[in-house]
Amino acid sequence: MNKYEMLYIIKNDITDEAKQEVVDKMASVITSNGGEIENTDKWGTKKYAYPIDYTTEGYYVLVNFTAPANVPEELKRMNRITDEVVRSMIIKK
Repeated sequence: MNKYEMLYIIKNDITDEAKQEVVDKMASVITSNGGEIENTDKWGTKKYAYPIDYTTEGYYVLVNFTAPANVPEELKRMNRITDEVVRSMIIKK
């Protein structure tokens, strides 16, 4: 099991319940594939350094987790097909 860190940005114009659904969805991908979430840090709404898709703010979430080597690829796939996720980055610690 490896340690990973994932930072992703959710669209800010959706409701708080929808944001929580996205956070729960990403957490379930990690746990259903044999990983463990160490902590989830919701940074909240932050201003972008430059406009992305004509918006200037997004909701940032940082997740630290341990998981098998196949989980980051599945998370990348889920981030690409989830419309509410603007950007994401996964690093191995």
